[in-house]
Amino acid sequence: MRVNRILLSTALVVVALVLQVSVLARLHLPGAVPDLLLLTVLGLAIVYGHVGGALIGFGAGLLADLAPPADHAAGRYALVLCVIGYLAGLVRPENGRLKSATGPMAVVVAAAIGSTLLYALVGGLVGDTAARHVGLGSLLFSAALYDLLLAPFVVPGVMWLARRAENDPLADANSPGKGTDISSGWLSSGTGLRIGGQRNGLRVKAARARTARAGRIKGVKRL
Repeated sequence: MRVNRILLSTALVVVALVLQVSVLARLHLPGAVPDLLLLTVLGLAIVYGHVGGALIGFGAGLLADLAPPADHAAGRYALVLCVIGYLAGLVRPENGRLKSATGPMAVVVAAAIGSTLLYALVGGLVGDTAARHVGLGSLLFSAALYDLLLAPFVVPGVMWLARRAENDPLADANSPGKGTDISSGWLSSGTGLRIGGQRNGLRVKAARARTARAGRIKGVKRL
């Protein structure tokens, strides 16, 4: 991975983990805890691909395993986020174009359910049966609901920062051959707007207007 990817991913993962442990975990919501760390890994994986998603997921999960007040075996959540990051990176569009927010939202729901199931499965293998006492069904529903409500405020911002760190021209302006930025596609999908296309259209219209105005001035001078 590139140095800028490592620095940005580390900073985002640390911030997400601190907020999750110090704020979200203290809300005492019924069922699961909103997984800000999972959403951060998803946003980075969709931009960086399956390899980057797997590496970031493993590092983020291992950090969560070691951070207090961790009460499970080290490496358990690292395995879960590594698998989730790899699978999320597989849905990364090749041309960076995202027509609607339906796909990412489906990825968030699938990741929330899949991570909870995988975490419970790994826990069962190592003798941790806490999920059975709490109720796996309520955990799955609450995890999917909380992450789905939190995703629009986290994932687009993470993806935008990842694009900016890559110095990707898709983060600033879009050309017809390169498609639409993923994060701007998420944000504009609900309204049907295409921000990058509007900017290019305004630039083309302005250039045409200047050309036509210059032609009229030259015609007057010739007369």
